[in-house]
Amino acid sequence: MVEVLVVGAGPTGLTAACALLARGIQVRVVDGAAGPATTSRALGLQPRGQEVLRRVGALGDLPERALDIRATGIHVAGRKVVEVGAAMGDGGPRMWWIPQTEVEERLRARLAELGGSVEWGTTVRALTQDADGVDAELGDGTRLRAGWVIGCDGAHSQVRKSAGIGFPGAPVLERFLLADVHLDRSGDTAAGTFLGAGGQFVAMPLPHPDGDLWRLMAPAPAGLGDDPDEAAILRLLTGFAVERAGFSGLRITSPEWTSVFRFHRRLADTYRAGRMLLAGDAAHIHSPLGGQGLNTGVGDAENLAFKLALVISGHAGEALLDTYTAERRPIAESVLRATSFGTKLGFAETPAGQRVFAAVAPVLRLPVVQRRLLHASSQLGISYRRGPLAGRRFRAWRGPGVGDRVPDLPTRDADGGRASLHERLKTGWALLAGGAAGDYLRAASARLGAGNVRVLAPENGAAQEVWLVRPDGHLAWRGRGVAGLDAALRRVTCA
Repeated sequence: MVEVLVVGAGPTGLTAACALLARGIQVRVVDGAAGPATTSRALGLQPRGQEVLRRVGALGDLPERALDIRATGIHVAGRKVVEVGAAMGDGGPRMWWIPQTEVEERLRARLAELGGSVEWGTTVRALTQDADGVDAELGDGTRLRAGWVIGCDGAHSQVRKSAGIGFPGAPVLERFLLADVHLDRSGDTAAGTFLGAGGQFVAMPLPHPDGDLWRLMAPAPAGLGDDPDEAAILRLLTGFAVERAGFSGLRITSPEWTSVFRFHRRLADTYRAGRMLLAGDAAHIHSPLGGQGLNTGVGDAENLAFKLALVISGHAGEALLDTYTAERRPIAESVLRATSFGTKLGFAETPAGQRVFAAVAPVLRLPVVQRRLLHASSQLGISYRRGPLAGRRFRAWRGPGVGDRVPDLPTRDADGGRASLHERLKTGWALLAGGAAGDYLRAASARLGAGNVRVLAPENGAAQEVWLVRPDGHLAWRGRGVAGLDAALRRVTCA
């Protein structure tokens, strides 16, 4: 019997598998596709996603491979009305423009380093569970037994269906045209969102050695057939580039990928049914606005992996897994609300809605508005302070409170080595202490497992308190006294 079966080898499934394998948990990864995806799909890795990949050891050379875009423009009637920055201040965190295929490639490389692999062409036909595990029937008729199953198998998740979990929702936009194409940019092609006669159009560059690969998108026009071919999609997008963006001389030299799709807003009723759990698109789908999907999915995977590893290793009770839904589902709810609103506004399908967009767009010039939008899309402000693991808050904290993300502080280890907190966390826990912490370390190790906790000293001098930082970078406890730490650990492990 395998300890964990991960269904789906996209970014979410690969992150979950890497995080579990790094903790010594046996994992099997299956995917019904014949092989890795070759179309770019999601574009963009937000700061939160970057931190997750760093902690699971999968960041690699992605920073060097990403396209350096500092800002994108919003144009109305041929005039740029605002430029939206991609970084939170000079030198601050910023989204990396990189295709999902390259993120998946790095995660597969990390999976291989940890001794794992993806079983391509392996579908899951049905799943049944009992108190001790899950039986999976595969597409070829073979069966396997797993202790736990994580469904990372997308919007049509077989894991979700087998678990009997509802997935209510509705379309956000009727249909959308998309194409990744090589362009002859002899004209005045520019990156950004454009509102012109007839509606919206988006043009964004993609990383490519020749620098000529672009993504073009626009709402599909009324009356378009159910299954337009590649030529029809390219003809429409080329026309929209002229009519809505004012591009002249644009010529598509060759397409990489074309698609017609609907934006849906759906959210699973729960992320857990017994020993079957959901993550990523199997649990929530929404508009791709702001590059939130991939990042929310890998955040799910990291949160679930450290909790499931504690349960499997016997360091936590199964009730800990219920906190996964309690912490992550509200995050998805907020993402669904924000992306649905932004999509309906930014890609309004009626003349009245387009006039509202034209009127609202200049507000984005305000620095305070840009900072808030960028901070929200970065996902660095995610907090679980109202979640079940935070406990009761008796006072206002100065700095992060229990459940908040801890900033990437500079730290020193016992040997004097220097590195930032999130570089050192990896898949373990950290005690931030300015002085002797032997008693704290023994107490934490007794609850979380020997070797799973490290002591770090903040570079900014002696700390007045000890902080316990979770593997996902959130604060689990802060205070003084081993008794207080032990009480917090009992809560965290559902002991």
